[in-house]
Amino acid sequence: MASARLRAVKQKLGLKGDESQHEQTDSWSNRDLIPLPPARRTWGAFHYFGYWAISSLNVSNWQTPNTYLTVGLSVGQSMAVIIISRALIALFSTAVAWCGLTWHIGFTIQNRFTWGMRGSYFPLLQRILLNFIWTAVQCKSSAKCLVCVTAIWPSFATIENTLPSSMSTITTTYQFVGFIVFWTVSLPFLFIRPEKFKLPFQVVSIYCGVGMMCMNKWNVSWLMMSGINQMIGGIAAGITNGSDFSRYAKSPKHYVTGSIASVWAVGTFVSFVGLVTTSACQKIYGEIYWNPPDLLMVMMDSGKGSSKARVGVFFLSAGFALTAMFEKICGNAVAGGIDLAGLFPRYIDIRRGAVITFIACWVVQPWQLINRAATFITVLSSFSVFLAPLIGAMCCDFFILPRRKIQLSNLYRTHDTSYWYWHGFNPRVLPAWLAGWVPTVGGLIVTVRGTTDAPRPLYQLYYMAFFFGFFTSALLFYITMRIFPVGGMGAYDDVDYYAAFTAKEAQKLSVVQLDQSNASLEGVEHIEPLQVQEKGQKTGYIVADGAH
Repeated sequence: MASARLRAVKQKLGLKGDESQHEQTDSWSNRDLIPLPPARRTWGAFHYFGYWAISSLNVSNWQTPNTYLTVGLSVGQSMAVIIISRALIALFSTAVAWCGLTWHIGFTIQNRFTWGMRGSYFPLLQRILLNFIWTAVQCKSSAKCLVCVTAIWPSFATIENTLPSSMSTITTTYQFVGFIVFWTVSLPFLFIRPEKFKLPFQVVSIYCGVGMMCMNKWNVSWLMMSGINQMIGGIAAGITNGSDFSRYAKSPKHYVTGSIASVWAVGTFVSFVGLVTTSACQKIYGEIYWNPPDLLMVMMDSGKGSSKARVGVFFLSAGFALTAMFEKICGNAVAGGIDLAGLFPRYIDIRRGAVITFIACWVVQPWQLINRAATFITVLSSFSVFLAPLIGAMCCDFFILPRRKIQLSNLYRTHDTSYWYWHGFNPRVLPAWLAGWVPTVGGLIVTVRGTTDAPRPLYQLYYMAFFFGFFTSALLFYITMRIFPVGGMGAYDDVDYYAAFTAKEAQKLSVVQLDQSNASLEGVEHIEPLQVQEKGQKTGYIVADGAH
């Protein structure tokens, strides 16, 4: 009886796929994991401009450079670091996204041909943890943007602090209520599918961009910022999201033009405005306000609660809140949902995974992370130590070793495929990944601890952790794969079994299109190789009898 009930529950919770749309649900696949068909690729250049603009027009990007006012860089040096950092972010994010642009698969599936079918769970777990933390931190930080509520009801800011003593030292009732309100308002947007996010990106990015320029008009001057490594590290999770969202592009040119323009121009603009505004505030108010919501409260107080000051603060803070909400939903919650779908594809799709990631905000208590600016930046930037080697191996395994060729059918099958390696794991990638971060972790530890007497080279290596990890892992992975080669490297399917390509794409990839009305993914599990392919050769497949 109990087993029957359990089966009934599992059947009810299980996802269903539309076979007419080549959607198969099993242990390795569901609707959100298969190569994206042309009908679902709806994003143009302006949509990607808005997507990256939202990831730049937020509290985190504003406050990151402001925490380094005392580093000692000149204004010119600071702006040079910002410009170079944004250019490198655009370069790395485009490199990671290229697999999604070509084969229309995301990070979750992309890791299967590098780490192996089972080995891919390891990078997924890393990124799931990172998305849990980022979502929680963004909720806590962005909740302070609800000073727009204070602009309408000033008494909200003076609400009595009734939290227990264990929490009252790091947050207040006012801030905690803001967290709850922000979390609740954001929740319904998790049920919007990524291909439908286009309009919010455009509207919100324009709104917040105008708002930031208004804040800059209010306070004008210069400031200082930190180094290139911290800036890239702070957006390392966003870089790994590249193929998750590039696969929604109508064509590669839409992604490249929209993303590069936004990452470089808008990202530089936000950091510049943050530097200028914070420096001005130091001169005007005699204190550094690295967090925009805190600055908005000061602005309202300095205006003595006048209606003009309150209206200005309301619209400015609402812009920050909206961009933070959509950046957090799409960049963190949805990305976490995709990764969770990769772990449990029978039962979790993007929507369910995003909700789980969002609920994790209550498990990951971000109060201490964002209590001090220095701790906040150090903790978040430190993830680049582990993500950079992962990105390096991934890029090497796509651009150099197989020359951008992938067998899509083998990414959803087991045991007899090129990407099964050894029991589902590719042991060649682990030494490369470890070599990319182990030498730099000492610098991470002493930095987080605040140690001042550690050897200088330890700090210096940590300061270049992203570049060291990326290139070291890429080089070592290349050498290891050459010494211990695998069969089928550079092979790809001759037939478009997933109806993922347009006629132009199929011709460019030398892939034969199937009639969508006659093709079915059920046959993919029964694809039999006609031959054992040699490195760099194509392979033919035939669908066994009984396939639909």
